[in-house]
Amino acid sequence: MIRQVLIVDDDVAVREALAQTLELADYSPRVTGSFIEAKDHISDAFEGVILSDIRMPGRDGFFLLDHTQKLDPDLPVILLTGEGDIPMAVRAMGQGAFGFLEKPCAAADLLAEVERALKTRALVLENRRLKAQLEAGDPAARMLFGTSALAEGLRDRVRAVARTRAEVLVNGPPGSGISKVAEVIHLCSAQAKGPFVKTPAAGLDPSGLVQALDSATGGSLFLDELGAMPAETQFALLDHLEQEGEVRLIAGSSGDLVELVARGRLNPDLYYRLDVMPVRIPSLGERREDIPVLFRQYVAQASEQAGLTPPPIGPEVIGALMARDWPGNARALMSAAMRFALGLGEGQGPETGHGPGLGLAEQMAQVERSLLVAALRRQHGRAADAARDLKLPRKTFYDKLARYGLKPEEFR
Repeated sequence: MIRQVLIVDDDVAVREALAQTLELADYSPRVTGSFIEAKDHISDAFEGVILSDIRMPGRDGFFLLDHTQKLDPDLPVILLTGEGDIPMAVRAMGQGAFGFLEKPCAAADLLAEVERALKTRALVLENRRLKAQLEAGDPAARMLFGTSALAEGLRDRVRAVARTRAEVLVNGPPGSGISKVAEVIHLCSAQAKGPFVKTPAAGLDPSGLVQALDSATGGSLFLDELGAMPAETQFALLDHLEQEGEVRLIAGSSGDLVELVARGRLNPDLYYRLDVMPVRIPSLGERREDIPVLFRQYVAQASEQAGLTPPPIGPEVIGALMARDWPGNARALMSAAMRFALGLGEGQGPETGHGPGLGLAEQMAQVERSLLVAALRRQHGRAADAARDLKLPRKTFYDKLARYGLKPEEFR
């Protein structure tokens, strides 16, 4: 990323000295001598920050600050003055200046303030990009996050199923967002303008089922954890499905429904009727490449809800996230993101159990081990298939298994 700094100062010697200081610190300065020169570079899309003198002929620094605030109040402006005027500093901060420095300022102070402003700008722009993604596209694009092939496949499947009027069975591991996927199916369907009613299947009696169906007339009824539905209600539901109704039924389960059918806990006719349009949600372990994307999205959402600026998410945080197995799936990752956004456990990666002492090599080793484990799980312990999955020579793959003490048979 180019770290841009727009310098505005009518004194040639001063602005050249500032530019040199910034260039030596790997920033990308752009020098201008007045507001007139600078204004064409200032916009809400500018990814850098502004460093401006206050005392200038014509349009001064306060005019530039006011102009910038109207275009983008989140664009940081650092003001410079050589007069040591405390009231001027107070006025600058009151009008929205990001910072205030007295000339001549030490290089360390200048660079520290510029770096702080650039980090703030980067977070603001990232948050805007995430918001734009949410507001663009259909409900599947806005609500089901991830860039992996599995995530894209889930979105495509949801869209395809939603276009039909058939009943749907959504299955996924605990915490994978079954209810959310059911809602997206509803929002992508012809029933989107009707109600979306959610009710747990456990303890639902036939009269409760009738009430829920009535409430969902013209829309969709989501029955959570179908396998826990009482037997008499299963028969009532099956009877309802035999009739043409005005309710789209979506059932969800985090358990093995085939096993429940075999054990006599789930009516086979009901199961096979619902299994015509199945939607399977992959676990987080199956799509580990989505972990950074999901975490950043959840942190941005939690920060916005709390009225906070999203904290920076460094590589050490991502490394710690990638090293975990996440049996709680997206729900657990969302909880970790919320704690991170609120600053709980500061100085540690979310729920890592270790501090910032791990070096890059240790973090990379954790990530590598987690990828090996995920591949073995996907291939049910078949080492040759897992090696192909990771595009590794078989000998290299076995060497890595030995290094981390992993045994393929433990994943069968």
